[in-house]
Amino acid sequence: MYRDKCKLKKDDKVKVIAGKDAGKIGKVLRVDRKKDRVLVENINIVKRHVKPSAQNRQGGIVESEAPIHWSNVMLMCNKCMAPVRIQMRVLEDGKKKRVCPKCNELIDA
Repeated sequence: MYRDKCKLKKDDKVKVIAGKDAGKIGKVLRVDRKKDRVLVENINIVKRHVKPSAQNRQGGIVESEAPIHWSNVMLMCNKCMAPVRIQMRVLEDGKKKRVCPKCNELIDA
């Protein structure tokens, strides 16, 4: 339903607006459009207990990022350094681009 509304891309800078990490800023590492989730660097850190294996000889507790719903993050504008809602605008060359509504600056990843 919302998959076409997610305008976030890999390497975007986002601010978390809801949840335990609200207020933190990070970079998008991966976007999962089927599950409406994004993986953000150093956000939503979870601890997993892993058994020793060939890749992980010692095992133990491993910390890693977990995906969060894309509605809980907002894109940060590089120029005005504020979290913004993304506007799509058709440029003169006929291409649709993401634009910051506050400062009318193009947002490119």
